[in-house]
Amino acid sequence: MTDCAHELAEQIRAAEASGRPLRIRGGDTRSFLRGDVNDDTEVLDVRPHRGIVAFEPAELVITARGGTPLEEIESTLAEARQCLPFDPPRFAAGSTLGGAVASGLAGPARPWQGSVRDAVLGITLLDGRAGSGRFGGQVMKNVAGYDVARLNAGAMGALGVLLQISLRVAPVPEQRATRVLEAGLAQAREQMTALARRPLPITGLAWEDGRLRVRLAGSEAGVAAAVAAIGGDACEENDRYWNDLRDSRLAFFAGDGPLWRLSLPVTAPQPDLAANWLLDWGGAQRWCRTDAPPETVFAAATALGGHAMRQRPAPARSPLPAAMARLQARIKAVFDPAGILNPGVLYPDSL
Repeated sequence: MTDCAHELAEQIRAAEASGRPLRIRGGDTRSFLRGDVNDDTEVLDVRPHRGIVAFEPAELVITARGGTPLEEIESTLAEARQCLPFDPPRFAAGSTLGGAVASGLAGPARPWQGSVRDAVLGITLLDGRAGSGRFGGQVMKNVAGYDVARLNAGAMGALGVLLQISLRVAPVPEQRATRVLEAGLAQAREQMTALARRPLPITGLAWEDGRLRVRLAGSEAGVAAAVAAIGGDACEENDRYWNDLRDSRLAFFAGDGPLWRLSLPVTAPQPDLAANWLLDWGGAQRWCRTDAPPETVFAAATALGGHAMRQRPAPARSPLPAAMARLQARIKAVFDPAGILNPGVLYPDSL
């Protein structure tokens, strides 16, 4: 365990005084999510600030420093038959807890087990003025009307450095199984909707290339009953498939062509785009390979009540509504008035 909060604060203080921007870096496994930022920007390396501060298995709570590798946290939880409910994508070795929370990304179980924001109980934040504050239900009430702990889940470090994070954890399910059903895209979407309405222990619903996969997790008896009710075939890959989906390692994600992620209401129809599709989260997250212009993809997602992000070749996000952009800018100004922390990572026009 190493506490490097003082050294990190000193680097921020010096950067604020000189007006130099800083790029917060942990394991750097999510660098593809950054916007158009200068790679020559000074790096604020949080990896030395690491270690599990407290773990209370009976309370289902773990607290760790932001630079702690996810592997270390998951190994500790596994010994107690517990896990992170939002199952954060790793993408590569060295992924850190701070990066997982700052990116706000969750695995295939997100609709059933909750988002990153749902799991965050409290944080210690180092802001753009090198000020440190504790926020969240574990430590003290939030201030100025902000739920600061959850606000930083998905903020990509634009509001501060996550020095310490307290998370709700969950028991590891007794049994897991995946069933595979043959279905075209339209049929799969109907089946996803029908399955999600049934009292089944579902923790994953994904469709790709004519196959609908249904992941089940719970008691041995509950999973067995669900398998009998759903039918289909056993999935030989089981955990490997869902881990590869979570970490974007499936063949669908390979190659240099444009890769889009659309977040849409589950009930929204398929966007009118010429594309190859992979559906996750029961249809709420729709991965798309298309050569359509960005403005066409943005418009299609917005028309259906959602938003889109191009993940490759370079990150691009649906434009924010003007009111939301102003709110984002005001929040950024509160926590990082000099604009030195991860500038341009989220919305370059407003932050």
